[in-house]
Amino acid sequence: MTEATAADLKLIVFQLKDKEYAIPVSQVRSIEKVEHITRVPGTAGFVKGVINLRGVVTPIISLRSRFNLEEAEYSDYTRVIIAALDDMEVGLIVDSANDVIDVHHESVEPPPEVVGAEEADFIKGVTKADKRLMILIDLEKVLNPVEQEILNGTAGM
Repeated sequence: MTEATAADLKLIVFQLKDKEYAIPVSQVRSIEKVEHITRVPGTAGFVKGVINLRGVVTPIISLRSRFNLEEAEYSDYTRVIIAALDDMEVGLIVDSANDVIDVHHESVEPPPEVVGAEEADFIKGVTKADKRLMILIDLEKVLNPVEQEILNGTAGM
């Protein structure tokens, strides 16, 4: 293994509205088609409910809703990315999950100062690959401690 390969960061690329986002493959357990989601009363608006995924009750959140983007009808391309953070698994509804790419750690730039970008608080950085600009999502901020408690509460139901 060369040093350049060791410095690569493997990312899952997904789409919301007209932008491409990415999270590290190391945080992704699987990518699923949308199935029946059971609503849970009293949860935050972006928490769509829970699903039973191979015997595990998993909370599902809409990243569109979390980023204050307008909701869209689910299509054949809509996916649920099952992501893991510490001991918690959560499903993230995205418009589509495009592909897996490798980028160099050095190519990740800090988040730009964008006025009015709703998702700005959840951005870890940006990277370019093959003339594509991707926004790296910070799962820890998307699932901050308050929301983690909400989600953990739904998972125990």
